[in-house]
Amino acid sequence: MRRYLYAFTFAALGTLVAAGALNPLDQWACDHLMPWTGKPGPPPTLLESLVPLFHAGWHPVGVAVTQVATLPGQVVVSFVVVALGAWKLRAPAWIAAWLGVTVVETVIRHVLTRPALYRGGVHATAFDSSWPSGHALRCALVAAVLAVAWPQLRAPLAVWLIACVLLLELAGFHTPTDIAGGLLLAGLAARALRET
Repeated sequence: MRRYLYAFTFAALGTLVAAGALNPLDQWACDHLMPWTGKPGPPPTLLESLVPLFHAGWHPVGVAVTQVATLPGQVVVSFVVVALGAWKLRAPAWIAAWLGVTVVETVIRHVLTRPALYRGGVHATAFDSSWPSGHALRCALVAAVLAVAWPQLRAPLAVWLIACVLLLELAGFHTPTDIAGGLLLAGLAARALRET
């Protein structure tokens, strides 16, 4: 039953983001919660999304730390890690969940456009279609499958996931609503796997 709560909350958040109702929160975050951000740039290309650290920004240092810390949430790396966890658990449903949420994230990013956000007076075009955060989504799914496959790693995985969420915000990779959307979608997938 909790998966329906995740699904409803995810859909409601997406609707609010698309309508611009949460733009004041995200704009405040752009102005005050992204001290390590580099200069605003365009969204990553398909090649940049698929190849780990391809054209990754390394300046300032907070961006470099975030690139490394969230590397397990990169598309290809996360697939390999989830597949490893699924193999250990003998549960291919984890791979299906990874594929499903990645498709949902990709489709939504091509459909949902939020009202403009600005950093330093410059339109941050990368945020126009950044909901939900694929970084947060895949980091959370990686943490979930590894925590189930190797329960002794739960505490360090929780610390790592919290660090990733904070770094994604501080380095200006994503807004708070992007991160919340990614975490909700990962939670929906993990809950669906537990309830089946």
